[in-house]
Amino acid sequence: MPELHLPAPLLSALWAHARQAAPHECVGALGGQWHGESAHASALYPLVNIAADPQREYLADPGELLRALRAMKRGAQELVGLYHSHPVGPAWPSRSDTRLAAYPVPYLIADLRGQRLQAYLLPAGTAVRLHLGGAGAPRPTASAEE
Repeated sequence: MPELHLPAPLLSALWAHARQAAPHECVGALGGQWHGESAHASALYPLVNIAADPQREYLADPGELLRALRAMKRGAQELVGLYHSHPVGPAWPSRSDTRLAAYPVPYLIADLRGQRLQAYLLPAGTAVRLHLGGAGAPRPTASAEE
């Protein structure tokens, strides 16, 4: 099973971005390193959501995404994940999330209402194990209080 390691500062930044963007969905990228099927995030890149209906879907500004990918390259990082929020839940992919998935990385979904974070490989919907905060056993979900 693929896995993603997300340290506490990045987890906090992701939740802060999701709360700040509400009631719209937020979107962002995670930079870091791959080790086999294990991704280790070390940087978070918030992006602007330019979707036509930002309360129900997300679309990252292509120019901002390109700048984030270039910053990752300059920092000897790779794209290890993409994240977005569902302000009213749930923490699983919508049809548009699945349809628009374009990268072979974990897609994290932050459910603000349910206070849950889950990750998937899309479009297949394969669950990704999350290791949060850098300590302890892997957990399949995370709350905003962590």
